Amino acid sequence: MKILIVEDEPKTGEYLRQGLSEAGFVVDLAQDGTDGLHLALQGEYDLVILDVMLPGLDGWQVLQSLRRRGLQMPVLFLTARDQVEDRVKGLELGADDYLVKPFSFAELLARVRTILRRGRSGNESTVLRVADLELDLLRRRVSRGGRRISLTAKEFGLLELLMRRHGEVLPRSLIASQVWDMNFDSDTNVIEVAIRRLRAKIDDGHEVKLIHTVRGMGYVLEAPQER
Repeated sequence: MKILIVEDEPKTGEYLRQGLSEAGFVVDLAQDGTDGLHLALQGEYDLVILDVMLPGLDGWQVLQSLRRRGLQMPVLFLTARDQVEDRVKGLELGADDYLVKPFSFAELLARVRTILRRGRSGNESTVLRVADLELDLLRRRVSRGGRRISLTAKEFGLLELLMRRHGEVLPRSLIASQVWDMNFDSDTNVIEVAIRRLRAKIDDGHEVKLIHTVRGMGYVLEAPQER
């Protein structure tokens, strides 16, 4: 799942970016309202975490612009202002939740997961399935044939990408940008190592292999009957 943070305090923004990344989310960070609105309009985000007091456009203006354009992605407001009027204003503009600074990261993470569960329950499954492989996005669990599989955050992100786009050959450059948030360097073997480790956990011990290498092109996750 992809989250946009719009926060002008560098320490707070980086703290949130790192924490949510370690929790398995793909995270982008903007430090003012103008850049935040631009990213929100261009990217397909599952959630926007939005500070109220921002340079450029404030959080209210960013949210108004998103809703005017018909974008209904969930928005969680962060602010140091604990006024009832502010909370009411945010909710009336279309925010989904409101968290007052200072806050604990555990509380923020719980609210993020609650919003995502509520927002997707009506129109999109939070469980991805390919053959007997199952990935639960909200509970962060993976199983194959009913057996639980333990993955690191990066392995989970890699598997999610492969499953969301199953049947599609994904080049190394795409995997590098989506999972590692980096430009692909042909001199590094980080992707090959990650694929090898993920394949060992997903495919070893199973007659049917799901993760395949397409030589010279990239990697694909697909069941045999789809090939």
